[in-house]
Amino acid sequence: MTSERKRLLIVGGVAGGASCAARARRLSETAEIIMFERGQYVSFANCGLPYYVGDVITDEQKLIVANADLFKDRFNIDVRLENEVLDIDKETATIKVKNNKTGEIYQESYDALVLAPGAASIRPQLPGIDLPGIFAVRTIPDSRRIREWIEQKQVKRAVVVGGGFIGLEMTENLLHRGIAVTLLQNQSQVMAPLDPEMAAPIHDRLAAHGVKLRLGDGVVGFESNPDGSINAIAESGEIHTTDLVILAIGVRPETTLAKAAGLEIGARGGIRVNEQMQTSDRRIWAVGDAVEVQDFVTKEWTFIPLAGPANRQGRIAANAIFDRNTNFRGVQGTSVCGLLGLAIASTGANEKTLKHLGWSYDKVYLHPGHHVGYYPNAKPINMKLLFSPVDGKILGAQAVGEDGVEKRIDVISMAIQLGATVYDLEEAELCYAPQFGAAKDPVNLAGMIAANDLNQDAPLAHWEYLPKLNGLLLDVRGVNEFAAGHVEGAINIPLPELRQRMSELPAEKEIWVYCQVGQRGYYATRALRLNGFDAYNLSGGFKTYQARKN
Repeated sequence: MTSERKRLLIVGGVAGGASCAARARRLSETAEIIMFERGQYVSFANCGLPYYVGDVITDEQKLIVANADLFKDRFNIDVRLENEVLDIDKETATIKVKNNKTGEIYQESYDALVLAPGAASIRPQLPGIDLPGIFAVRTIPDSRRIREWIEQKQVKRAVVVGGGFIGLEMTENLLHRGIAVTLLQNQSQVMAPLDPEMAAPIHDRLAAHGVKLRLGDGVVGFESNPDGSINAIAESGEIHTTDLVILAIGVRPETTLAKAAGLEIGARGGIRVNEQMQTSDRRIWAVGDAVEVQDFVTKEWTFIPLAGPANRQGRIAANAIFDRNTNFRGVQGTSVCGLLGLAIASTGANEKTLKHLGWSYDKVYLHPGHHVGYYPNAKPINMKLLFSPVDGKILGAQAVGEDGVEKRIDVISMAIQLGATVYDLEEAELCYAPQFGAAKDPVNLAGMIAANDLNQDAPLAHWEYLPKLNGLLLDVRGVNEFAAGHVEGAINIPLPELRQRMSELPAEKEIWVYCQVGQRGYYATRALRLNGFDAYNLSGGFKTYQARKN
């Protein structure tokens, strides 16, 4: 611990600001620490807000992580609620504050200043955007107002604008309350961190629960009706009449104070910081949703508003202020979202990003069970792993399924942190019991498939390159499976018959093999290559082919 007397002022609470304040106190008993929060809550669970709207969380107090009294009693930190910081004077190291309860304006000096103002919901200037019944979801008062509106207006229909985390979580929670939902998404898929084919099961799940999903169709305006309902007008011209609109278009960094103070702002619109979370001014730090940081994998500057990184950034800023030598490693965007029984998780770079940056990469698809098939209720996980074709270094992963999804992505996330390769995934020693996994865990399988590709033991082909195939497409599933649906132009030789029928195959041409999910295709590819054929396994099998078509 340090005994040096410092005056630390923190603007904003929630994840980044609150974690910084608590960490700072643990590093110094003598520092004077003051937090300024313009709202009524210093630290609350904004990730829980959709579930409060949906009546899954019924007690609003459960959303409050820590209040002002706790900070004072436990940490001797002065929290000033409904006190808004208006201005920063870098030259004199002072801030101007307005007490919104009394109207008083006063100044405070600092030795170190931490900005944690968060991000604001995007509310585009569209016709009718301010009509009653149109809400964003960012704070406890926001969610309270939505609950009151639902109850007072007896809401039966809702339009959700945006298919990201909040949009999907709000969709689920409105359905939970018996409200019919139309989801407008201006992109061709929901959940932008995923690649398009990985989002296909999410689209199917939404449709199965009666959600009217409108992809590639954003909103252009709103109109009120005499009966109090709202017309949400889509880009396509379609009109969706509704009782409630939830804007979940996204958020933008809150940088008003930083810009006015002349701090450097990055190209993504966030406050630019270094590895110690220090801004362009040596006495000012910034953390949380307001900052722009480097992507751990690509080293590109990015803006990823997630609670986990915000908490770590708060700790690192406090460490730096009190002369602890720690660096923020960057963000991987590791995240999970629950939707109608599905878990949707990802970490690291997606294929869209790697293509945009011009990176060389390879990928594998697999659809293993979340535990062994002989134990009841094994559920498939749709997985995608991205890696370097040079050395096998892991670049990113995505997974969608009902069970066991997030723990696989967590393992791969840590592997990325350690600079691991697909060969490390092959050898990873993970928990196994029949109800939890398999002796070859899905993580191991992903590594094995990728390693087999790199080693040319079972090289992979990918469905998007099928039109370029100058050879044979071979389906090794059973006759009945083939009859139920197959890729046009494929010939069918079931795997058990393959060795006896190899003479039917052209020795001089490439053979691209597929089965349902990839395993039989792998066995067939090995057998063919050992018999001199130039064979490749289509990654993910027919299941991935169907996902790409949807």
